[in-house]
Amino acid sequence: MAGVLGSLRLRLFMPDASETTAEKRGFAASGPEQRARLERVGSTFLAGLRVGLDGTAVPDIDGRLAGIDRQFRGFAYEGCAMGLAVTDAVSLRPRRVEEFLTGPGAGHVYMAYVGVGWALARLPRLRWRAVLPRDGLLRWLALDGLGFHQAYFDTERYVTNKWRPAGYPAWPGQDEYAHRAVDQGIGRALWFVNGADPQAVAGCIDGFPAARRADLWSGAGLASVYAGGVDAGALATFWELAGGYRPELAQGAAFAAKARVLTGLVVPHTEVAVKTYCEMPVEDAAAITDQALVDLPPDGPLPAYEVWRQRIQDQFR
Repeated sequence: MAGVLGSLRLRLFMPDASETTAEKRGFAASGPEQRARLERVGSTFLAGLRVGLDGTAVPDIDGRLAGIDRQFRGFAYEGCAMGLAVTDAVSLRPRRVEEFLTGPGAGHVYMAYVGVGWALARLPRLRWRAVLPRDGLLRWLALDGLGFHQAYFDTERYVTNKWRPAGYPAWPGQDEYAHRAVDQGIGRALWFVNGADPQAVAGCIDGFPAARRADLWSGAGLASVYAGGVDAGALATFWELAGGYRPELAQGAAFAAKARVLTGLVVPHTEVAVKTYCEMPVEDAAAITDQALVDLPPDGPLPAYEVWRQRIQDQFR
């Protein structure tokens, strides 16, 4: 039965491989190397999505994804989480995302929550609550993932026209910060939309209302560290262009550092980028994100998630 249902889910929810190419999306690229790298990210995500959709037993997921190049492997776990969330959404007993988060996805928890956000973009809103993990702090990352998806696949509406929906039903009464969390994901997507070109990304962010730019810079900083695609000179240019938003850029870099350290997937680009933005080794930047969690207050006027982010930013002001 799992094989039949898996085949049906793949037919309904698996995008064509061309959907993540720069040509299909209409994205610019600062060069052939950047284009190839960003498209590799997309194809790796789809490889993970297939595993999440096809009915693979959760304990077997690590084995299915182990052969993926370590610098891209996190994107496969992100895609897998999306597939598992879709599976839960059409199941009478949703449990696969939680099994993943306590099993093979535990080390990739940040990427997994973002992957669940991708699923939200493809599911009816009435099913969102069925797939959202319970962690009150990290569930904001699902909105980050939603924002990335929308900017990546609906670029004209979300990037060119700067559109925002009325609200998000799984976050009742929290629409203001929900929009900010979505913007953090849109910022990550801008690194891809603009082909990892620092000048183009910065110019694109400047086209948004001033109140949205800090979150966009944070997301773009995370993507430039985790996804990469540029050399040390381009990273330094991006740092200069950030100007007053350098603390947000560094905070995004620290998040990327933590995600890489947690999974043991630090690569040379991670070291160079974190050193450029945070002026410290990757492990030290990751440690700052942990230290900022100590005695974190409960949700108040600002969600605890935003207090966490601000504490990290304060380390770089």
